[in-house]
Amino acid sequence: MRKFAKTLAVAATVTALSLSACGRAEESTESEAAGFGEGTKIGVSLPQKTSENWVLAEGLFNDSLTEAGYEPQVQFANGGASEQQNQISAMITNGVEVLVIGAVDGSQLGTQLQEAKDAGITVIAYDRLLTNTENVDYYAAYDNYTVGTLQGQALLEGMAAQGEGPYNVELFAGSPDDANAPVFFEGAMSVLQPEIDNGNLVVVSGQTEFGNASTQGWKAENAQTRMDALLSANYATAELDGVLSPNDTLARAILTSVESAGKPLPIVTGQDSEVESVKLIMDGKQYSTINKDTRALVARSIDMVKSLGAGEEPETNNNESNNGVKDVPAYLLEPVIVTKENAVESYANDPTLSALVK
Repeated sequence: MRKFAKTLAVAATVTALSLSACGRAEESTESEAAGFGEGTKIGVSLPQKTSENWVLAEGLFNDSLTEAGYEPQVQFANGGASEQQNQISAMITNGVEVLVIGAVDGSQLGTQLQEAKDAGITVIAYDRLLTNTENVDYYAAYDNYTVGTLQGQALLEGMAAQGEGPYNVELFAGSPDDANAPVFFEGAMSVLQPEIDNGNLVVVSGQTEFGNASTQGWKAENAQTRMDALLSANYATAELDGVLSPNDTLARAILTSVESAGKPLPIVTGQDSEVESVKLIMDGKQYSTINKDTRALVARSIDMVKSLGAGEEPETNNNESNNGVKDVPAYLLEPVIVTKENAVESYANDPTLSALVK
């Protein structure tokens, strides 16, 4: 089942009427109802620095919250879930009014989120949904299921451009402790599974389940080790045509493994528009990535904080994301698939990446 549902226009109208009448007003935290002024402390808890986008988000949150008149408290949990738990508890003790959380593991913060609820703090899940808890108020992210479908489509299109199938492929997924990872994989498999069923795609290793394909910690070394093993066990003579990679860091690790094995480079997907992967796309080595502009996502999160500061309900775009316990009001941004063919257009407004694709 998809982790979110896009509400139809009629349903959105009914929802809006019901919320204005009573629903959200009853659910609002004290800080949302009362608002808050300049100098208010805003906590931002981010996971490990596993991609360029997380590092970029740190600077954007610091700068944007300061510009808005708030006091940002931005921290990375490079030590993992337990460190993030401690950091969030410290932020609560330090008197933050809002917590923006990009979780290491969205299922491991129940105690801290209850502490936040008890303290009247509004919680915004950033990029990764906080799961199995009532104590999350809003969610700002890109449409993760669509990310997966775009990756699946790109894999098929890239291989088709090189010749007719059937195609030999392997599947990679993100970290099992990241709530987004199974959604990416589910979206991709909605496109790829029919092709596997009809024989156009052959997963030579037979590893088609998320549990087999997942990459703990989103770590490049884990992906490279698995790719090494897959090549050794399954591709002594067979040709590898494509690899579903859930992000750019893992895509580069996969390509390194294939190059080290002396084999032709397959079609490889990605996500995050990391600098090194954009260069590889322009060089014809990595086929695709996904553009999820971190600036836009941070800006959306900051808008939510500003609305709360004004005592208003943050804007959502008629989306809800089910976290296993509740449907969390969400603002979901649309991702964009990027290949060499549309890179100039896709990155026209990005000062860093536009310089790489001219």
